[in-house]
Amino acid sequence: QVKLVESGGGLVQAGGSLRLSCAASGRAFSTYAMGWFRQAPGKEREFVAAITWSGATTYYADSVKGRFTISRDNAKNTVSLQMNSLRPDDTALYYCAQDRYSYATKFLSAGSWGQGTQVTVSS
Repeated sequence: QVKLVESGGGLVQAGGSLRLSCAASGRAFSTYAMGWFRQAPGKEREFVAAITWSGATTYYADSVKGRFTISRDNAKNTVSLQMNSLRPDDTALYYCAQDRYSYATKFLSAGSWGQGTQVTVSS
């Protein structure tokens, strides 16, 4: 079992930046793809970004491509999401997730979730 703890959320003006971090403990972090998801009020949870276990490949939702960057540090068991040029429609609860399957070539299915960190972007 893995425990995921997100941090770094907050209130920021449109055009600003935030960096989210997710610290993992428990199951071998370096062998699993990691992802970030978000859920806005009244909407379903949606995919934001993912990174393979080695960090070699990243994936992004079209809505954040070019603005957000996902990265990981396997030595520190952390995954981060750098968010630039934030917009009001980026406002959501952001979740870190670990893939259910080890050594997958892409993020297949979330097996574990963090509690989330709130990001609010004001206009």
